[in-house]
Amino acid sequence: MTEAIVVGAGPNGLAAALALAGEGIDVTVLEAADRIGGGTRTSELTVPGVLHDHCSAFHPMGLGSPFLRGLSLDRYGVAWRWPEIEVAHPLDGGRAGVLLRSLDDTAARLGTDGGAWRRLFGPLAEGFDELVEDVMRPVVHVPRHPIRLARFGTRALLPAAWTAGRWDGAEARALFGGVAAHGFHPLGRPTTSAIGLMLIAAGHRFGWPVAEGGSRVITDAMAMLLTDLGGKIETGVRVASLAELPRADAVLLDLAPRGVVEVAGDQLPARVRRAYERYRHGPGAFKIDLAVEGGIPWANPDCRRAGTVHVGGSFEEMADAESDVGRGRMPVRPFVLVGQQYLADPTRSAGDVHPVWAYAHVPHGYSGDATESILAQIERFAPGLGDRIVGRSVTATTAWPTYNANYVGGDIITGENTPLQVAFRPTVALDPYYTGIPGVYICSAATPPGGGVHGMCGYNAARSALRRLS
Repeated sequence: MTEAIVVGAGPNGLAAALALAGEGIDVTVLEAADRIGGGTRTSELTVPGVLHDHCSAFHPMGLGSPFLRGLSLDRYGVAWRWPEIEVAHPLDGGRAGVLLRSLDDTAARLGTDGGAWRRLFGPLAEGFDELVEDVMRPVVHVPRHPIRLARFGTRALLPAAWTAGRWDGAEARALFGGVAAHGFHPLGRPTTSAIGLMLIAAGHRFGWPVAEGGSRVITDAMAMLLTDLGGKIETGVRVASLAELPRADAVLLDLAPRGVVEVAGDQLPARVRRAYERYRHGPGAFKIDLAVEGGIPWANPDCRRAGTVHVGGSFEEMADAESDVGRGRMPVRPFVLVGQQYLADPTRSAGDVHPVWAYAHVPHGYSGDATESILAQIERFAPGLGDRIVGRSVTATTAWPTYNANYVGGDIITGENTPLQVAFRPTVALDPYYTGIPGVYICSAATPPGGGVHGMCGYNAARSALRRLS
């Protein structure tokens, strides 16, 4: 029987294992931590009974992923829940830009900018299912929907600052900019429109849901399905070298490129090794989890109903902050993402004490304490927050690699989104998943299509392995 080993039990490692097991291959997954899940773990970090997602929280691409949608994970306990408002972006003076699942309702709230919003995102949301079939594959491939992909590509290559110029009002500009900033890259640089376009289109197609019970439920369900397919998972097993692994026909590594170098060493072809060693990691995240009695007292009422709140002020202010981070400087007012998952999933709260998830974009490897900067940014739009905090947990930027070795320098998306790395990650190759070592593949978020809980990096790597096995 054909045998495979997957190193790493995050969403991509488990996706690779499921894709292989679905083809009748005997799969064993080895996870260094004592719990599976990678970036999808959930725990009581502040006070008993209050559940916090450690890293990944909202999942527009979980529903948008062609692979995950085909797994029917609802059979294993995944129940998606939606907030009333997907995203809100507060501005000074009590205003806010608001993203709703309904394209028409979103456009209506944007006033005179609504028409331009509808013209841009209407076709993207309507054709999202076809578009994602191409966007979530390697750049070098034969497109299944070439015209739709080409139309998207011409817009995706643009700087977010250029795309934001389509709108006159501060609300629409900030709303787009806050979503585009998920790419952890200065908003004036090429290709920074891509993530904003995709995530907003996904929001209009699927919303920005959470998994009831926490993000851990997603990978728990994937593990249960893998077990039903005959696969095995072993936790607490740290792989230091490929030589430690038992014989297998295929080995898939859910590791950052430097992690692959560490375990593969001189077995890697010289060209591949050099590329992996030069692979660029992006800015870091500094995260705080809060237990807040009564929730955050946002000045804008829409923010009190939004699952995700982007705290960064105007588009221009966010652009300045992201530019500072890109230059290695800590901004005075950093861009902060705030998650209020409990609004969609009340099971995460304990009575009137609710979990609040927040992180700021900070320079790579930032060794300072951004706690007060984050709280000040939130209090700017929610005066009185400090009086409601009853519990706090901090994940410093330098602590992320201990939580997950792929998060080098606090880079939770496993790779800087430079134009070259957006197109060719982790190296320039026709098959970016093949390491050059016979039977060994990389399947982490350092491969196309990049970060997020969608499993497509693992699925694509498994397809590469299956082609060679056949």
